[in-house]
Amino acid sequence: MKLKQLESLLDQIQQFSNPKVELEQYPTGPHIASRMLYTAENSFGDVSGKIVADLGCGCGTLGAAAGLLGAEHVTGIDIDTESLEIASSNAEYLELEMDLVQCDVKNLGWRGQVVDTIVMNPPFGTRRKGADMEFLSAALKHASKAVYSLHKTSTRDHIKRAALRDYGAQSAEVLCQLRYDLPQLYKFHKRKEVDIAVDLWRFVPRSPQKNGV
Repeated sequence: MKLKQLESLLDQIQQFSNPKVELEQYPTGPHIASRMLYTAENSFGDVSGKIVADLGCGCGTLGAAAGLLGAEHVTGIDIDTESLEIASSNAEYLELEMDLVQCDVKNLGWRGQVVDTIVMNPPFGTRRKGADMEFLSAALKHASKAVYSLHKTSTRDHIKRAALRDYGAQSAEVLCQLRYDLPQLYKFHKRKEVDIAVDLWRFVPRSPQKNGV
């Protein structure tokens, strides 16, 4: 599937109708989602035929992109019931099979089949300090091949240091810098939209994990 086709399909799915500020719910736009998964597949072969999990899946955009690119199995994890309902509708619309699990990433207790690749657009940690690091820690515990994640460029040094020193990453590489179009979703937003510089990271766990899904 070509990049433009992937982006076009993702542009058709639903996003948050009632986003929750305490969960830092922001839509992962089709532009970023398509490039994130397209890079994971075409540069590293981490999607097609792989077991993929989308942590904090929200409306399921990243998981859907993985499914469209030929992932063998996709699981979306989110704490929010409403988000999972939208993700289920999106998977059905795109005729994709996706397991959806309601769970806090801090409490993941996966068993069984190994997860190859984890993709995620975690909270940036602006409303609740450290939320982004909870996601990164959980992802590196459960992925056997790679973790793809978006983080604010301003946190680049902190992310790399924590991944390598604290969370068991063998490598931590910024693949590219992207502009995250943040729409005016909440009352405290003063501007109609804001562009935030974000890094697309690829983390490789230090050793194969035994945890599965």
